[in-house]
Amino acid sequence: MNTTNRNIQKLLDKALLSKEQEIGIRNYFSQGIFSLRNELLFLMYLSVLLFTSGVGVLIYKNIDTIGHSLILLAMFVLIVVCFYFSFKESKGFSKADIDFENPVYNYLVLLAVILSCSFMGYIQFQYAVFGNYFEISIYISAFIALASAYYFNNKSALSIGITALITSLGISLTPRTLINNDVYWNETLSYYGLILGLLIVLWSIYSKNIGLKKHFDLVLLTFALHLISICCIAGLINDIWFLFLFLMAGSSYFFYQKSFEIQAISIYIFTLLYGFIGFNIFIVRLLEHTNFEDFWELFIIILPVYFITSIVLFVKAIKNFNKKTNDSLQ
Repeated sequence: MNTTNRNIQKLLDKALLSKEQEIGIRNYFSQGIFSLRNELLFLMYLSVLLFTSGVGVLIYKNIDTIGHSLILLAMFVLIVVCFYFSFKESKGFSKADIDFENPVYNYLVLLAVILSCSFMGYIQFQYAVFGNYFEISIYISAFIALASAYYFNNKSALSIGITALITSLGISLTPRTLINNDVYWNETLSYYGLILGLLIVLWSIYSKNIGLKKHFDLVLLTFALHLISICCIAGLINDIWFLFLFLMAGSSYFFYQKSFEIQAISIYIFTLLYGFIGFNIFIVRLLEHTNFEDFWELFIIILPVYFITSIVLFVKAIKNFNKKTNDSLQ
């Protein structure tokens, strides 16, 4: 029995579905009709990325013939046009999850935000309008992105805004830089990252309490999780590691609870992974103060069993999460 039949049967067992409704639903699914909406939206998102990438390549290859002023003027006009139609079709600011009637305008907002960030970076790099304070252009870009996110209810713009704030600190949150990141060797960066991560968490809690874009919770908490966890890992490999050990434990517990609250398996998985990394660093820290030569052979025997057991427990934890979240939906 597939998922659709199981769900129909559950509704019948709970007397939430009449026989006529059951027949109508089964007839509908038997026709094999499916929606192309997600595919079309993905293509729209891809088209925005390709367009902005194409603009960058075009500028790079023809900068000598086009000229900086003409490029900036064209970008500015395009930004104004995008925001003009976005404001025109927008329903105005609302705390709730109110979207455009036509989803195409979401991607118009995204295009305007990306071009705005590129525009600010361009004028700073080329003309140094803010002098040596390159961070100012980043802060302005972050403000534009965040304001657009909350006004137009756009999660992509929200991600760009938070990324800009994190970048202004000199921290990167990418898989490649997870292992090799400046935050590991610069304690000041880890403190700044922790403060920003905590501020994002506090903003998420405050927004939820006042009912402001509660559906932004997943985006906010995802960034906060990565930022706080990476900074805690950086702290664990530095001198005052015991302080970061408590911070790591507290943040892991917080995000563990939040993952169930908002039913976000991505946050749950990364919380387990970061917690596992932090726990292993803690073990290594303890081994630094022991005479490792006395039991290194036993350690080599235990190590494979330890990792296999960890993998098994990780898989069981994922299954348990799915079971609990599915039960809460019934």
